[in-house]
Amino acid sequence: MLTHLRVENYAVIDQLDVEFGAGLNLLTGETGAGKSILIDALSLLLGEKASSDMVRHGMEKATVSAAFSVQGRAAKALSQVLSENGIDAEDPEQLIVRREVSVSGKGRVFVNNQPATVGVLRQIAPHAAFIHAQNETLAHFDGEERRKLLDSFAGVETARCAELFASWSGLKQRIDELQRDEQERLRQVDLWRFQHGEIEAAQLVAGEDERLETERRVLQNSERLFAAANSAFNVLYEEDHSAAATVRTAAKHIEELSKFDGRFGEALQSITSAKALIEDVAATCRDYADAIDASPERLGQLEDGLAAIHLLKRKYGQTIDEVIAYGAQLGQRLAEIDNRDEVLAKLHKEVALAASAYEAEARKLSESRKEAAKKLATLVERNVNELAMKTKFAVEVRDEEGEQGWTASGWDSVTFLIATNVGEPMKPVEQIASGGEMSRVMLALKVSVFERNKAGG
Repeated sequence: MLTHLRVENYAVIDQLDVEFGAGLNLLTGETGAGKSILIDALSLLLGEKASSDMVRHGMEKATVSAAFSVQGRAAKALSQVLSENGIDAEDPEQLIVRREVSVSGKGRVFVNNQPATVGVLRQIAPHAAFIHAQNETLAHFDGEERRKLLDSFAGVETARCAELFASWSGLKQRIDELQRDEQERLRQVDLWRFQHGEIEAAQLVAGEDERLETERRVLQNSERLFAAANSAFNVLYEEDHSAAATVRTAAKHIEELSKFDGRFGEALQSITSAKALIEDVAATCRDYADAIDASPERLGQLEDGLAAIHLLKRKYGQTIDEVIAYGAQLGQRLAEIDNRDEVLAKLHKEVALAASAYEAEARKLSESRKEAAKKLATLVERNVNELAMKTKFAVEVRDEEGEQGWTASGWDSVTFLIATNVGEPMKPVEQIASGGEMSRVMLALKVSVFERNKAGG
């Protein structure tokens, strides 16, 4: 429940504090008094898009803050949202939200006086408050929204059902692939065999393209590389005044010094190590120069190899690893087709088990919905009658027949029924209610769901 709203430098409002009490609170006033501005300000705290136009003329920023009292099931859900976003809650039944919008368009969000994001506000919104308007009524009477409203009232979770549905539908798809039209299947198999053969023939190895690219760069610059390596070898070792020769001479002198003065013992070790290091580097340069093969034939082979790898990556993956993985996937599919009957028998057993698990979960969901539907209908009928609309209201939960009615949220379709006049049969709300009647029914529905979540049962 919203308990306090504070608005500063927002639109035409300088500063305003509004306290809300339990039960019905009415904001009245003539057109242009600012009632809708307060609703817009509250919407900002529930994650609506901000604009610099919201800032009062001449001010640097607009600030909107609110305090909410959250109880029952909504408090538990809100606590989880805050925890997942790293926000502490000293009092799990109290929520404080603040949002600032500057004239530059930039903004800041705080939840319980801790920095947050607009995304967090949108996660919090369903557990803190809702804003109802007549122009959103039709959207909320489609099948999926009706089901979501009932599920929220019932407190049911559909994640497990969605997981089981995905498992079952995935197995069904694999069976369909194996049982598809024979001519189409043969065409698909021929394509898979060609692709698999093309990848296998390349005998790809992870990192092969990088190795070939390095070798190609060496061959393309073989003359420069040979000259550099050979020159380095000569300077380090081969010439009369090479680095190795110079260090050897110095080493002899230091060795002589160390015989008479122990302080040169460490220096002798260092220069001996330097001599060995120079000789190692010189040997590396010599071996590198000797190994350079400037063969045009080898360069051509490298160009062809890289072109082939590039073509495979264009067709089957962005990297060699992805191409290799795709080839392995094709191999698995072809193996399944080669053992089609055996694989089909195994898949049929798996899909039967998956269907059984899904049916058990969907049935449990359906029973919870049907039980909650009776309670929701009673509450909505009471609430809508308090809105000067004497009507009968019912929530119909119907099982869709057959697997074609299975979805990630179960197999139920939910319909809201009303009879606006005594003796008339009950019909779907969206078919017979006027705009005003639909708005009142929608408001009664949302209030009923919100009160149930607040109560926690």
